Amino acid sequence: MSSVSGNMKGFYRQRKNTNKPSNKKQPPIHAATFGSGVAQPPALISRGGEPDLQDECNDKEALLRQFDLNMAYGPCLGMTRLARWERAQKLGLNPPQEIERLLKSGKVQAESLWDGRI
Repeated sequence: MSSVSGNMKGFYRQRKNTNKPSNKKQPPIHAATFGSGVAQPPALISRGGEPDLQDECNDKEALLRQFDLNMAYGPCLGMTRLARWERAQKLGLNPPQEIERLLKSGKVQAESLWDGRI
């Protein structure tokens, strides 16, 4: 039995990495700064094609974003927030009534947080 374990080291021989890392720091691929020539990553570009530099999130939108991120009500891609709320209601998942009131008021964005980004 001891000869078998001695053969294992020879069978699974370790190899050392011979590539030496360079001392130069490479900038990240998406090093996006305002006004730079580097392309903005898709998550930072708003629907109009301009950089999304403003925080458009008020209390109502923050509540709707939490609804978008809650997977208990099913996936949110390819449908409006109201359609997702209605589907969750039909399936008996009991989505918050406040979300329905916000969506039917028409004063908030109907599309989900991920619309146009994924």
